[in-house]
Amino acid sequence: MKKLYAVLFPVLMAISSQAIYAEGQKDAPLSFWDKLRSKIEQITPQKKVTATTAVGGVRGAKMATDDVYWKGEKVAHAVDADELDAFKQAIALTTAGEFAQAQAAFAEFIAKNPDSPLRKDADQALAQLQAAK
Repeated sequence: MKKLYAVLFPVLMAISSQAIYAEGQKDAPLSFWDKLRSKIEQITPQKKVTATTAVGGVRGAKMATDDVYWKGEKVAHAVDADELDAFKQAIALTTAGEFAQAQAAFAEFIAKNPDSPLRKDADQALAQLQAAK
């Protein structure tokens, strides 16, 4: 019986410590870079779904169709594929730990794409990299 306890006790302790560690990781806030990667994944074009579902309802006075609110409609920012690739490459440089090159890549992105929807994110990333020096 003592041998059984000697074998099972370390196994049970290891399992419970892993569960506690995983629960602590789940509650940890995302870093700036994790949030930025998540945003880029959402912007990246995905496979088109053939069916679209929308619900709209208007009662009362007649309105132009542009004024109708469509439930679930999101305003998407159009990002050029070249802009998105350049931004992803700059993020990849930060992931690889090449911060000086990443800083140069973000600065180049800002110079080439001053009106990009990703401009604000590029400015924040550049500020993060400069502060890390």
